[in-house]
Amino acid sequence: SIPDPRNLKMSDDSPAKQPGPLKSFLAGGVGGICLVVVGHPLDTLKVRIQTMEVVPGQPPPYKGMVDCAQQIVRKEGIKGLYKGMAAPVAGVAPMYALCFLGYGFGKKMFCDDDAFEKLKLTQIGMAGATSALFTTPILGPGERLKCVLQTMESPSYKGPKYNGYKELVAGLYKEGGARSLIRGSGITCVRDAVASFFYFTTYEVLKKTWTPKGEKDPGVFWTFCAGGFAGMANWAAMMPIDTVKSVYQVAPEGKYTGVMHVAKTIMKDSGIKGFYKGLAPVMVRAFPANAACFLGYEMAAKGLTKLGLE
Repeated sequence: SIPDPRNLKMSDDSPAKQPGPLKSFLAGGVGGICLVVVGHPLDTLKVRIQTMEVVPGQPPPYKGMVDCAQQIVRKEGIKGLYKGMAAPVAGVAPMYALCFLGYGFGKKMFCDDDAFEKLKLTQIGMAGATSALFTTPILGPGERLKCVLQTMESPSYKGPKYNGYKELVAGLYKEGGARSLIRGSGITCVRDAVASFFYFTTYEVLKKTWTPKGEKDPGVFWTFCAGGFAGMANWAAMMPIDTVKSVYQVAPEGKYTGVMHVAKTIMKDSGIKGFYKGLAPVMVRAFPANAACFLGYEMAAKGLTKLGLE
């Protein structure tokens, strides 16, 4: 049977079933890597569409998700869809370990003993949101590097071009010091807190709904469906924040005074729909990426158990 994801965090519900920190770290890392490998090409499309500059009276650089993908492959090859992937892949193992740790602390802070049985969604959501405090130190700079590399070949990109991460880090540091490297980390934290709130609450509702009476879990298929739909729910909720983050992180130094300046500019230029640029590739990506994450985690956890790691 599929282990209850709540046992992957530092829960007091079933102490005997909690995996050790090394097992959580390794299995969570495998799950996160699977998520990135499956989802990164669509994430690239999302960032390109989010950050494209639309000039009044002229057609947009990309007509949509398919056109964006075709242009990238034609100009940069398939590898263009995977630009910027090294940073998130390198960060997923420690990020997921910290996410599990943060969620566990959040459960202790916010959740009653019967929070999951009675689906006290505000408590579960607040526990999930707590994980963002633990992951942002990795994700903030990682997102900054990823977004710049993903958009360098975009027609809307106005900054200098870099050959790889080493040159990019040196260039950003020269441009604005450490503050340039961590630009957007604050809004990344807000984004991920919102995402985690909706992810964990949606997952727990669907999991409980699809679990047959007398069973402990809904089985493999419905567990992965719950994860996929939960991923779609969290992106739908936090997409406007992610758009502001992406635009802010790839903008030339000094173009915006802060995230509120970015938000006001998007609203002025494109209206509400401007905050939802790239929604199509996000939704297409969310389900398989989150399903892959769960599949990777479960396979790794089972393999580690067979090796005697608890």
